[in-house]
Amino acid sequence: MNIYVSNLSFDITNDDLKALFTPYGEVSSATVIMDKMSNRSRGFGFVEMQDETAAKKAMDELNGSTVSEREIKVNEAKPKEDRGGGSRDGYRGGSNSGGGGRNFNKPGSYNQNRY
Repeated sequence: MNIYVSNLSFDITNDDLKALFTPYGEVSSATVIMDKMSNRSRGFGFVEMQDETAAKKAMDELNGSTVSEREIKVNEAKPKEDRGGGSRDGYRGGSNSGGGGRNFNKPGSYNQNRY
């Protein structure tokens, strides 16, 4: 079962997150999500536990508990939804891509210089 943990302290590491859930059963993985630009925690993470009974017990007991002076929220992770808005090729911004981009350099476009 995949578990979503939010409102984590920015100091919590993957190992800390794993240690938090280990008393409830075997933890397959524990990952704190990091910001790509700053390499700082985004304040949430995911824990994977194979035993569904142990995972549910961990969720029940840890939800609302205080960890590093923060009240964490623990829920079953939901599958990632397709946000849409992009084109078939994944590019956003072209005139036919679905991204709403504009090409102002076409002949007759708004900002085309005319002398």
